[in-house]
Amino acid sequence: SSSEKKPCVVGKDKNCFEDERDGQTYRTVKIGTQIWMAENLNFKVGNSACYDDEKSNCTKYGRLYTWGAAIDSVGKYGENAKGCGNGEHCTPIPPVRGICPEGWHLPDTTEWKTLISFAGGDDIAGERLESHIGMYEDSGTDDFGFSAFLAGEKYRDQSFFEDSRDVHFWTASEELKDNRSSCSADFFYASVWFSCGFKDNGHSVRCVRDEPAAVSLSSSSSN
Repeated sequence: SSSEKKPCVVGKDKNCFEDERDGQTYRTVKIGTQIWMAENLNFKVGNSACYDDEKSNCTKYGRLYTWGAAIDSVGKYGENAKGCGNGEHCTPIPPVRGICPEGWHLPDTTEWKTLISFAGGDDIAGERLESHIGMYEDSGTDDFGFSAFLAGEKYRDQSFFEDSRDVHFWTASEELKDNRSSCSADFFYASVWFSCGFKDNGHSVRCVRDEPAAVSLSSSSSN
């Protein structure tokens, strides 16, 4: 169908990059001073799922990850959040790469707030950042090309909820009051807010590009 999003092609499409781990490509967008993925991450790891366990939903919406999976608590791609995750308390030191591609990281709450404030603040940013394709009738205007897609969520009891009405994006931030809560940026209709809930809920992931300074520092040892 015409609303089907085709993957971008590196070298042919502008603002397109490839995740070298699995060859998938993602559109990117510069908003303010930040560069964001303009699509939800669809990198397959344990503790991630497709909405309704339908593979086509992964293609459309990306995967839904537990917090431990999103921050890479097994430490496969970085040490910053190793050993964090469900039932564990630790405050990862940003930037947390998590399961993002190399050169990208899982945004913390502060980085989400930068985006939301650039897009006009909590009350309107949802509408301005949401995709106008395949959405609920109250569709977003996608003023910046961020294209937040209302991907729904997976509850910890394994049920799925609210496909096409909301999307929750994991942050790298944890709530300190217990070991079970981590925080997400929640888009619902026009608004965006932050909530902290169970780490074993399944939410979407958007990655933000590392600052150039951080990139050159971390790669200087390997040059």
